Amino acid sequence: MEAVEEKKEEQKEEGEQKEEGEQKEEGEQKEEGEQKEEGEQKEDGEQKEEEGEQKEEEGEQKEEELKALEDSSELHDLEKKLSVEQICFPSDVPDFDWSSIDTSELPDSYKTNSPREKKMLRIADHYQRQYTHLCPERKPLFLHPVNECGVEKFVSTTVRPTLLPYTELYHWDGCASFVSDYLTMEPLKSPLTPPSSLYSPTTILKYQRGNCFDFSVLLCSMLIGAGYDAYCVNGYATQSICSLDETLEVCPLLRKPQEKPKEEVKKSSKYRIKPLPEVYSKFELQQEAKKKAETEKKEKEIGMEVEEPKRDRLCGLRVHAWVLVLSGKREVPETFFIDPFTGNSHSTTNEQFLGIESVWNHKNYWVNMQDCRNGCKDLAFDLSDIVRWEVMLSDTDKPFQRLLGAEKEKELFDRNVDDTEDEEEEEEEEEEIKFAMPSSWVAPIQISPKEFETRCSQGRKVTLYKKAKLEKWAPYLNRNGLVKRLTIYADSNYTNAVEVKEWFKNREDMLDRREVNKQTQMTTEYFSPGHPLGLKVHTYKSMDPQTERVIEFYTETRVDGLQKLAENDSEMKEYFVGRDDFKYFQHTEFRTKKKKVTLVDTRADANSRPIVQIMERFHRNLQKPADEDVAERVFLLEEDVIQLIYHLKNKYITASKKDFFKPAESYRKQSEIMTPDMCVTYQAGFPEQRTKLVPLYKLLQELTEEEKRMKQQVWRSQAEVLKILETRESEEADIKLSASIYDTERNEKKRQEYEAMLNAKKDDLPGQTGQDVDYLAPFLIQIGNPEKLTKKQALRLKEDCLSDFKNRLVAKANIMQARFEKEVEELQKKNQQFQEKRNQLSEEEEAEFLAGYSETMFRIHILALRLDREKQTAPQRYLALEEKLRNDPRIAEHLGHP
Repeated sequence: MEAVEEKKEEQKEEGEQKEEGEQKEEGEQKEEGEQKEEGEQKEDGEQKEEEGEQKEEEGEQKEEELKALEDSSELHDLEKKLSVEQICFPSDVPDFDWSSIDTSELPDSYKTNSPREKKMLRIADHYQRQYTHLCPERKPLFLHPVNECGVEKFVSTTVRPTLLPYTELYHWDGCASFVSDYLTMEPLKSPLTPPSSLYSPTTILKYQRGNCFDFSVLLCSMLIGAGYDAYCVNGYATQSICSLDETLEVCPLLRKPQEKPKEEVKKSSKYRIKPLPEVYSKFELQQEAKKKAETEKKEKEIGMEVEEPKRDRLCGLRVHAWVLVLSGKREVPETFFIDPFTGNSHSTTNEQFLGIESVWNHKNYWVNMQDCRNGCKDLAFDLSDIVRWEVMLSDTDKPFQRLLGAEKEKELFDRNVDDTEDEEEEEEEEEEIKFAMPSSWVAPIQISPKEFETRCSQGRKVTLYKKAKLEKWAPYLNRNGLVKRLTIYADSNYTNAVEVKEWFKNREDMLDRREVNKQTQMTTEYFSPGHPLGLKVHTYKSMDPQTERVIEFYTETRVDGLQKLAENDSEMKEYFVGRDDFKYFQHTEFRTKKKKVTLVDTRADANSRPIVQIMERFHRNLQKPADEDVAERVFLLEEDVIQLIYHLKNKYITASKKDFFKPAESYRKQSEIMTPDMCVTYQAGFPEQRTKLVPLYKLLQELTEEEKRMKQQVWRSQAEVLKILETRESEEADIKLSASIYDTERNEKKRQEYEAMLNAKKDDLPGQTGQDVDYLAPFLIQIGNPEKLTKKQALRLKEDCLSDFKNRLVAKANIMQARFEKEVEELQKKNQQFQEKRNQLSEEEEAEFLAGYSETMFRIHILALRLDREKQTAPQRYLALEEKLRNDPRIAEHLGHP
């Protein structure tokens, strides 16, 4: 058979070569004719055609180079070079010798194959031979590499679906982030071929390192365990993806979310006003172009130009493994890729993923039969489509379609082969089709809380991005609680830092994030809810008092409703929300003076700055008329003037206003008479009229008292700022980290309290440790608690104990029965009343009745369950007590039991 097939194949290949030679001759003749016609065309057309021919020639040269690389020894030389050179790999990670790992304690499933696994390997070999025969131009499939014990294992059985007991690992982004942080990346020995070994996820987790295939199998196991429809992918990707080179990528923390443009609803109107044309200044455009050219020139001089990726000679040939997540399960709306090295998600049309050979999960294996000339853009991921995806094992009883279809398959077999041999092969194929994937040979994946918390190898991880460096630490590794730092640079050499962002965890001062702008020297601190002073955001240049700063508060923690306070050396602005007096803004101006150091136990206004004026603004109070509702109130302290501006009345363009001029202090001591010159009034909408002096005098007195109160309030605000600065300095000087009460390793205080409580319990019950309650004690007291029992006393104790226990069981059951009957009776009464007054009840009364009805039904259901359980367990408990009495050494000798 094999000889016949080889002869036929040689004949077909010779025929195909002849046909190709004829086609080439025809193509050459056509090209000569086209060249003659092109000579007669115009010069413009000739130039365009020459450019097109040059592009075609360049493309053909590239293809020929790649083919030559594959067919010649240059490809092997490149493999050797790439296996030696280090491209953007972390230099601080030492090399690891996988041959030195200890496999003696691994389970037997790692060292041997079960009968089902052996059969699966035979099916995979048969599938591989068929695939190689039908697709000789494609690379061999990645089917059964060896594991850490040197035993061949099918790739699908290496996937071990696992759901770990951590909330973060229930979502795909949490799983991807954990895998990318926990493991250390190792490059493939040969970038052009898949690895010859694939270790178990448990071994990979133990040593915290692996290649892209190890990353993908572990991540796929976690995602399938979390309920996602995930698959491992064997394919091809760009050099930056395969080598984990993110120096040309923007850091994910700096990527701005895409803003969806708001669709403006166009109002249909018969008459529309033409929009004004946009006017541009040519001079301004020229100036902007000059500035842009100058900045680009400076960047080139300094060496800050954006680096472009170099041309990769092996583009499209570099092997990579990643994870495919299909839509459907876990409410995934769209199919996407996950790069296990970075943990980032990518669209299936991403240009960095150049092709797919095969995909697999814990149940099956699929080969991609689609064209990958355009990468993964045009691929369809419907794995049930047997034309695009060739499946290895089929769960259905339908005829199995082979790699190139039934018609081509028949042509490949010899028609003169005996029918008996065909029938045997068909039976073997049917067995392969119906065969189910063996269960995973990998031990259960386990991650301890300490390992989950530590995350990064050695507790630290550094990633370089485009002009940015991201550092990560394990919690509690740094004394200040620092877990993440992002440094943004102005150049690609990571020398000129522009901005630093830091993230913190478990700090008692509730500091969550700090951002430092190196250019403006501005520091911004963000706090989580819970700070003793209610801090939310603190922006400052210096911690010295009376300098520029902005402080935001959690308004829920403040009585005065203060939301934000902004101050510098000459003014203070305060913003309020939710106040009963409708005040929302206060502006205080100071006269600058020399700064003084605040001393402890001094008055709040000892170092306060002289106040020039205080301005307040209020929201509209609809319960008052507009001309009586103050909108703005200004206290000019140095000029002794108080200004009141009221809210605008409806359909008015001017507001009412009152200006009070306080008399000199000497005049106030001599007389308290109000004169018309002391108040200037403007009433909007009314002619000039004199207002009575008595109401104005009373209002002036109220405003004078309010002025004193406002001065004190400003002094308190200054003292509060000083207190905040002092508190923050003390917190930064002595940083304390908090620990959960369940974390006994770090929470020493709670652990000591727990141990003291256990010791106290032991001291309170000496001799009672590990012993049950003496159930005969009440009955022994009734007979005088004798040291030794007679037979009569022993029988009496037994009967009394059993009788008492029986009475208690009956009483408990009677109580439950009575409550059950009472609830049923009340339900019947309510139902009867509802039927009688059903037509007279409102919707609210009907809803109230239905709510009460459901509660009563719930109580009846619970009582019925308890009563039923009591009836079932009571006889068993009675017999258990009787057996315990028989075995009691105090009365056993009198009952005839040893």
